[in-house]
Amino acid sequence: MTHALANPLVYQSGTESRRSVSNRCHSPIVAPMRVEIWSDVVCPWCFIGKRRFDKAVAELRLAGVTEPIEIVYKAFQLDPTAPVGDPQPVVDGYAKKFGGRERADQILQHVTSVAAADDITFNMDIALRANTILAHRSLHWALTQHGPLVQAQFKERVLSAYFTEGRDVGDADTIAFCANDIGLDAIALRAWLDSDEGYSEVQADLQGAAAREITAVPSFVIDDRFLIPGAQDVEVFVNVLQRALTRT
Repeated sequence: MTHALANPLVYQSGTESRRSVSNRCHSPIVAPMRVEIWSDVVCPWCFIGKRRFDKAVAELRLAGVTEPIEIVYKAFQLDPTAPVGDPQPVVDGYAKKFGGRERADQILQHVTSVAAADDITFNMDIALRANTILAHRSLHWALTQHGPLVQAQFKERVLSAYFTEGRDVGDADTIAFCANDIGLDAIALRAWLDSDEGYSEVQADLQGAAAREITAVPSFVIDDRFLIPGAQDVEVFVNVLQRALTRT
């Protein structure tokens, strides 16, 4: 996981042209700005980064920016070796990773405080370590079946299930509950999860992260040209989005 960095902007490509394409009639049409966000549903900075990025987009809308922005969530696994079906307190995993319970408590208390400033409730004392492959497959299902806006809503619900409610997001019943809670077809999702669907797409996301040298999350890729690492402040997201929008 990662958080705000001093120099957040990486220019990824020398290509200057962006979303204008011809409609073969008169004026060009403008394709949406595409923002791909690599993140994991057990990453605290990913939840914080999502909330801040959402606020940045809302600020642009209030400022009169009307250009379409398509936001798509991509899979990243911080803890790919986490066992399936054996949820354990996440604080134990932090203690093992960071050298003891005292240091783990300090880290979790800090991120909980940061989250609270962004109107997010973290209850890390009840959070459960989970393998997130099912969650990522379900997010791909939400995207393909319902589109980016519903995927983002589903992502928020799963994040809340993990960080606020202490649910096991590595469990198919939990994922189906989250889907049903926002009005999605939980039966259809369970059928998807019981099949082999979505595995190759998740692997493609992981490979896409490696190809872009993304090793920490959240990472925000705009039009495959700008990379913003970390849960930046809202103002940083606003500035980079404005810069990307003005490059034609």
